[in-house]
Amino acid sequence: MTTRNEVLRELGIAPLWRLRDRNHTDAPRGGENADQPRDSNGDPRLARIAALALDALADDVAQCRACRLCGTRKRTVPGVGVADAAWMFVGEAPGAEEDAQGEPFVGAAGRLLDNMLAALGLTREHGVFIANVLKCRPPGNRTPAPLEVDACRPYLDRQIELVGPGLIVALGKSAACTLLDVDAPVASLRNRVHRYRGRPLIVTYHPAYLLRTPADKAKAWEDLLFARRTLRESSPRPV
Repeated sequence: MTTRNEVLRELGIAPLWRLRDRNHTDAPRGGENADQPRDSNGDPRLARIAALALDALADDVAQCRACRLCGTRKRTVPGVGVADAAWMFVGEAPGAEEDAQGEPFVGAAGRLLDNMLAALGLTREHGVFIANVLKCRPPGNRTPAPLEVDACRPYLDRQIELVGPGLIVALGKSAACTLLDVDAPVASLRNRVHRYRGRPLIVTYHPAYLLRTPADKAKAWEDLLFARRTLRESSPRPV
C-alpha cells in the first residue's frame, strides 16, 4: 500500500514542514465575496437547469446547444465524483484528453490532481466532486469566451447546489477569476477565504501549471492544507 509520505514525495513536496500561523479573514474585498445567487429571470432554459437532478444534468449537458462549442466538441464533460462531496474542485474547461474521454482532469494533469487528492486521503470515489466551468472543450484549448462561460455557468451553479460541498477549490486563474468576478493572478488570490454561492472558496494553482512549474507544488500543498483547515472549521460534517 502506498503511504502518504510516498504520495507527497511523488508530488515533489517532501520533506514536509510546519506551516506558520496566519491570520485569515473572510472580509469582502475586491471580488472575494462573489456570493450572490443568480435567478432564472424568466428564462426557460435557466429555469429548467435549476430544477435538474445530478444525473439529469449530465444528460442535459450532452444535449446542450447554447453556444458554438457544441459544434466542435467530441464529448461533453459534465463532471465526476460523489453526490454529497465535502470538497468540490473546479477547473477552467476540458482539454483534448478530457474531450475524448468525457471525464475531467485526465492525462498527466489528472494524475497529478489524483496524487494531490490522495495526499489528503481523498479519491474521485470518496469525498470529492470535480468539474469545470465549461463542460465542452474550447478548440485548441483557447481561453473560454465570455458568452461560453455565461451559457455554461448555470450548470456549474446547479451542481454546487446539488452536491452541497463544504468547500470549493478553484484550480487556476481562469476558474478563480470567473467564479470571483475579478481579474487577478493566482498569487494574489491565495491564502484567503473567498466565498461563492454561500460556500468558502480557496484558490490554488492548476495541475497543468504545476507540471510546467514544479517549484510551486509546495505552494499548492500549502493551499490544500489551508483548505482542509477551512473546511474543518466551517463544515458540520466530518472531513
